Amino acid sequence: MSYSGLTAFIDELEKNDELLRIKQFINPVLEITEITDRVTKSGGKALLFENTGTGFPVLINAFGSDSRMAMAIGRKNLDEAGTELENLFKNVSYNTETLFQRLSTLPVLLKLAGLLPSHIKRKGTCQQQIHMIPDLDILPVLKCWPHDGGRFITLPMVHTRHPETGSTNVGMYRMQILDKNTTAMHWQRHKTGASHFEAWKITGKKMPVSVALGGDPVYTYAATAPLPENLNEYILAGFLRKKKVNMVRCITNDLFVPEDADIILEGFVDPAEDPVWEGPFGDHTGFYSLADWYPKFHITCITHSNKAVYPATIVGIPPQEDACITRVTERLFLSPVRMTLQPEIEDFHMPDAGIAHNLVIVKIKKSYPGQGMKVISSLSGAGQMMFTKYMIVVSGDINIRNYKELLSHVFDNIDFSRDLLFSHGPLDVLDHSSDNFSFGGKVGVDATIKQTEESSGRRKIPKSDTAEISDIKVDFFNTIIIKNFNLSLFANGIPILIISVNRSEDRDVIEKVKNMFRTNDSNGTFRLIIAVDHTVDVNDLFMVAWQLLGNTDPQRDHEFISPRSVLFDGTIKAYRKGGFPRKWPNVVCSDIETITTIDQKWESLGIGEFINSPSSRYIRLCRKGADEILID
Repeated sequence: MSYSGLTAFIDELEKNDELLRIKQFINPVLEITEITDRVTKSGGKALLFENTGTGFPVLINAFGSDSRMAMAIGRKNLDEAGTELENLFKNVSYNTETLFQRLSTLPVLLKLAGLLPSHIKRKGTCQQQIHMIPDLDILPVLKCWPHDGGRFITLPMVHTRHPETGSTNVGMYRMQILDKNTTAMHWQRHKTGASHFEAWKITGKKMPVSVALGGDPVYTYAATAPLPENLNEYILAGFLRKKKVNMVRCITNDLFVPEDADIILEGFVDPAEDPVWEGPFGDHTGFYSLADWYPKFHITCITHSNKAVYPATIVGIPPQEDACITRVTERLFLSPVRMTLQPEIEDFHMPDAGIAHNLVIVKIKKSYPGQGMKVISSLSGAGQMMFTKYMIVVSGDINIRNYKELLSHVFDNIDFSRDLLFSHGPLDVLDHSSDNFSFGGKVGVDATIKQTEESSGRRKIPKSDTAEISDIKVDFFNTIIIKNFNLSLFANGIPILIISVNRSEDRDVIEKVKNMFRTNDSNGTFRLIIAVDHTVDVNDLFMVAWQLLGNTDPQRDHEFISPRSVLFDGTIKAYRKGGFPRKWPNVVCSDIETITTIDQKWESLGIGEFINSPSSRYIRLCRKGADEILID
């Protein structure tokens, strides 16, 4: 199913009882975010803010559930599209061996099906209204979080073209409003937009850039999809919507954009111009990404349809609606990865707490020794998998989305002294935990069922059980060093201990903890010890996982307590002995004033029972209070 603009998608959402309309004025500065954060984290519906103080309503949380994501890509469920793509790949010649070779044949197949994007000569629906004197103030652009550097466009589809090859790209790069007709352009060093920008530098010419907002929601997904560079995103969009995308030439540059988009921002980036200071921004990591230098985008024209809707999303402490977009990628790209890169892969999963790139679980059909390590090595360099910090590979009859079952399987099949593969490599530029910007440690965990050849010399490690917990002396934890602890996983047969410490009051506390366990747990009763900050609720396993994955460099922050047990330090490194070479960002939360304002407005919104602010739970993680962006 295809949609001609966001209005058509909104109608479908309403038809399926997936939309809430908010008619009273809600300020795009902070207030829309606070309402959306409450609704998103409670599993609520899409929201249409009809009174934004501008001529445009705001649609948000449109992708905030699996059912709405399925609607966005025109399917009954997420698996349906994956099955269709797998069938398409089966028709690709098996004489082509690589992912890039096989993907390169897709345009030929889709051309036969009439699904390739086409250029039309008439003006598009997106050009019904043309503003040759551009003014971004006509749009209800959100300021999402208190310490954001300003208002940010959060769902832009940024169109660029390579000056030599002519290949085009559509990427999603946040855009901070600088004034009425300029924004910053946050294309990171690993992204195709940045690659095109570097190529334009050589030419000495201005780089044309056009930004589409809205249109068929499948365009938004395609802009986020991990496609190989130079594969047109509208090929994927045409396949998903089962209808080709019609493209129209922009008014003030020669780029083409979807004719049924809601809003278009046309303009250029001048490579000769000095970059601008962009950020901070409350990011999908759950922490503020700090300010840095990025190119300036000059807007030469704004066009939009007569019924244009402004699309937005918020990111921050997970889960947000980007987690649902990630699940589409899991379903959609499993088959291409399996059929072109790693045929033994049966499934893979990116848990919400891992914000897509911090943790990947891979399930394989194992047929020979060493295969788990082989998959780790191969996937670690595959596309956006290169950003993965923790990769766990399993095999056998295991549901990798049942975390208790997964953890039991891992500890049944791992010897920490043999089955961990540590390395260094590229990291997402938003990762704050490594000593070096966009480069740091990683770990692969081979938790596959071991074959005979892999068992020689392997120690048999008995599984803990609930009976053993009665033998643990709780006094062992009642020290001034350990502030709190959680034995719930251990009580369920999973040998994990979670502890919290206050590193800000004792910068040697992690070393003291290590020595304490070496002295008192030399037999490795706890095979994995996770240390987090005293502000973290050790009984909230999601919070613990998110903090551990976000705050660690796996190679730097692990240490063996004994041959069979290891400790991972998930605390804030700003307080480590000797300091930290980079600035450490604070957690993203609403401020008390905004929370109170929405508390008071809630009943009048008419969107259901009162929902407490998620920020009221997480605000204790903010050091020096919610009014600080950096942890000193």
